[in-house]
Amino acid sequence: MQTSATRVWAVPTLMAGAVVTLDQLSKLWVVQALGPETMTNFIPIVGDTVRIAYSHNTGVAFSLFQGHPELLTITALLIVAGAIYFYATQLPNRRTIIQLIMGLIMGGAIGNILDRVRLGYVVDFLQVGWWPIFNLADSAISIGAALLMLQFLRDELAQRRDRQDGQALTPQ
Repeated sequence: MQTSATRVWAVPTLMAGAVVTLDQLSKLWVVQALGPETMTNFIPIVGDTVRIAYSHNTGVAFSLFQGHPELLTITALLIVAGAIYFYATQLPNRRTIIQLIMGLIMGGAIGNILDRVRLGYVVDFLQVGWWPIFNLADSAISIGAALLMLQFLRDELAQRRDRQDGQALTPQ
């Protein structure tokens, strides 16, 4: 049986590994199926509204800060280091949901960092309407961040409810 301290790192590591694997395999498939030129071949999923479209992104989310891959790689590595530190020191990291959420976020970040280091850009391929093209790593980061915010909100609401219940029980 795993100790609790080992599990604190095992669960997010396994989740991150799964995200990185799926992300890198999906990108490899897209490059092989739709490359080598970007935005020339498409696989429709729901008409032209949702489709797979091979694209390079040298920037960050929404293609901001194009053309600065070294700076973006260093920044991404610093953010990952900060997230690991925050997870180890500030988050309730013995909770499975937090461990899974951190695995999603870290796996997504590492998947995109691997692209930047290996290729000098991130492979994006999911196109939904007018929304900027993204990939599985981006999705994992976004879903993880949204779940983390929801978890913080849920915890805050539970603490407020507990404080109110405690005040209601206190004789006046």
